[in-house]
Amino acid sequence: MKMRPFAKKLNELLQNLSAAGDEGPEWYNSPREEKKILIVAVSADRGLSGSFNSNILKATVKLVQEKYAQQHAQGNVTVLPLGKKAYEFFNKRNSKALLEHWNIFPGLSFDKIAVIVDFLIEVYKKGEYDKIEIVYNEFKNVATQILRIEQFLPILPQETTDKVKTPDVDYIYQPSREEIVTGLVPKSLRVKLYKAVLDSDAAFNGAQMTAMDKATENAGELLKEIKLAYNRTRQAAITKEILEIVGGAEALKSA
Repeated sequence: MKMRPFAKKLNELLQNLSAAGDEGPEWYNSPREEKKILIVAVSADRGLSGSFNSNILKATVKLVQEKYAQQHAQGNVTVLPLGKKAYEFFNKRNSKALLEHWNIFPGLSFDKIAVIVDFLIEVYKKGEYDKIEIVYNEFKNVATQILRIEQFLPILPQETTDKVKTPDVDYIYQPSREEIVTGLVPKSLRVKLYKAVLDSDAAFNGAQMTAMDKATENAGELLKEIKLAYNRTRQAAITKEILEIVGGAEALKSA
């Protein structure tokens, strides 16, 4: 997908700018004590796609019950479903969920995602949540989807190793670092969530194609078995009738 390299480069730029600043941690990259958690679960609107939706739902439930078991016990884990299947699942379970933003796929657009991201930024800045994570399926190919769990806020620093380290860059800011970062943070987060939703949508279409292809193949095999059983039954009935006719003719000759 063409969105991936753009989203990746934009995120790297934000991480580098944050690391190069002298002002210290900002609201978007300052880790907090993880008391209140929000999980964004991205599903599809329809089924008939194999385990596509169930993988998302199971991963989200596992995240709530295992990784954030302590927060969940205190009632501090909330799920924001995106997509009809996630909405129906968490609505029926009476889970602690935000159910206002689920209907995104009809007329999916960047503007729709921007509204959701602006909401996430607002509740995070207010301290309503200390950490936000995204659960979605990433498209690999038509037959394969990769389950992803990514931290949305706070923004994680760029990973480094002993062999590969982030280079020290002396940035010159124009117009100013504050204005650049202020504009870049919301845009980067909007692109990040939009990329995840597009990935999920592409992965769903691939999963549905694979599932329908498999269903067609299975139906063909079933049809062959039914035809074979029908022909065997028909042949047995014909053979029985012939034997009865022959037997009757032999009986008449004997008489």
